[in-house]
Order: sequence, then C-alpha cells, then structure tokens
Amino acid sequence: MSAPRTASTLASPAVSAALVAAAFGIVGLLIVVPLVSVFFEAFAGGVAAWWTALAHDPDTRHAIWLSLTVAPVAVAINTVFGVAAAWLVARFRFPGRSLLISLFDVPFSVSPVVAGLALVLIFGRQGLLGPTLAWLDWKVIFSWPGLVLATTFVTLPLVVRELIPVMEAIGPEEEMAAVSLGASGWQVFWRVTLPNIRWALLHGIVLANARAMGEFGAVYVVSGHIAGATDTMPLRVEKLFQEYRTPASMAVASVLAGLALVTLVAKFVIERRLEAESRDLEAARSTAETPA
Repeated sequence: MSAPRTASTLASPAVSAALVAAAFGIVGLLIVVPLVSVFFEAFAGGVAAWWTALAHDPDTRHAIWLSLTVAPVAVAINTVFGVAAAWLVARFRFPGRSLLISLFDVPFSVSPVVAGLALVLIFGRQGLLGPTLAWLDWKVIFSWPGLVLATTFVTLPLVVRELIPVMEAIGPEEEMAAVSLGASGWQVFWRVTLPNIRWALLHGIVLANARAMGEFGAVYVVSGHIAGATDTMPLRVEKLFQEYRTPASMAVASVLAGLALVTLVAKFVIERRLEAESRDLEAARSTAETPA
C-alpha cells in the first residue's frame, strides 16, 4: 500500500515556492522590517546618544525600573495560580469544570482597556472598594499595586493554558504511586509533578513575561500615565513619541525589542525541549503497550 499523500506532495513545486515566498515576505514586511527600523532609529546617533537617552533621563530610568519590577511580580502570581489551577483542572472532575476552563480565557476575549476600566470601577476612589481602601489609606489605582493587578489580569491564561494539556497527557499515575509509597503532598509536587511539567511551566513563564513587559492598554488606564511615577516602558515610548522626542522613544523601544528577541530565543529552546519530551513520552507509552 502506498504511503498517504500529504499536502506538500499534492502541491506543485511552483505553488510550494510561491507559498514559502509569500510567508517570508509577510514575515519580513510585518516583523523584520519594523524591528530593524527600531534599532536603526535607536542607534542612528551612535551608542553614546542611545545610552544618554536611557541613562540620563530620570523618567525613562524609572519607567525601565518599574517594568522590571511589575512584570516579575505579575508573572510570579500567575505562576503560582497557574500551577494550582492546572493541577485542579487536570486531576479532578467537578461541576462547573468546563465553565472554569472557559473563564481562564476571559483575559484573551476582553479588551485590555476594558479590563483596566473594570479595575478602576472596583479599586478607584469612587469605585466599589474605594471608600474602604481610602479608610485603610491603601492606594491601588494610579500606583504600583494597580499596575500589578492589570498586568496579572492580562497574563493570567498563559501559564495555566500551557500546563493543562501537559498534565492531562502525563496522567496522575506517578503522583498516585508516590502517595502510595508515603510521600507527602509537597514531596509529590517537588519530586514528581514539577520535574514532569518544568519545560511547559518555563514556556508559560516566558510567554507571560513577554506579555507583561509589553502590556499597554490596561496599564495605561490604571496608571494615570504619570511620568516618573507610573509610566512603564510601553507608556514611556508613547509619551516620548507624542513629545516628538523620536530618538529617545526609539531608544526605549529598542530595550523592549531586545527583551522580545531574548524571549524568542528562550521560547525556541524550550519548545525544542517540549517536543523532545513529547516524543520520549510517546515512545515510553508505545513500549509499555507493546505485549512482551
């Protein structure tokens, strides 16, 4: 029996070449050219001018520091939540499970601006919890906690959505075996669950960090856009550009672009590891199912 014909074998060489060229052309036009232009504009005045724009502007320094503190906190919160939620969904069947899984995707379906507005309506001075927060002298909106809340909301699905299919594919057998041998819950997590999901977890963390670093809409609403206080790097880029300080805005944008490239490399490496582990898992299952 002849092997099944795939789409690549059905297409003629000319069609395949045209599709590949179109794909490279679109990627080059929409991704490579803008990225190169950012670095070109950032370093048009030389490395010294680029460094001056970043290091000698206190508002820019604060924006960089703020992004580098808000993003890790939001990612850490989502990591803890994502592991717990994925374990709950993958290991238990309960009423409302499908609804819970659907709710994980709400940040993907709701505009970040709407999410920021919702946070203002809840935590703002005139919001639902505003009087209570004012009495406690806790400031959430237009301050660091509000930025963390907004960033956490928009990155919420990334870790949990990476872990659910991996944990379901692995199954609970190893964890149940560890419990039957007397392992505690923390021992099961650290020695069985975490090693099995480590690459998927890292993949989710990398994606969440990239999303957190570049978040604009929700952070714009809850921050108040206060220079030197609540401006993150994306907000600083926009403000500098509106002030016609293009070289300075491109210098900050180049930092974000550099972080994106590092994220891309990390994502590529982790995906290769995930593919290798998936192949190893399939091979182990095939060996186990093969009769002696």
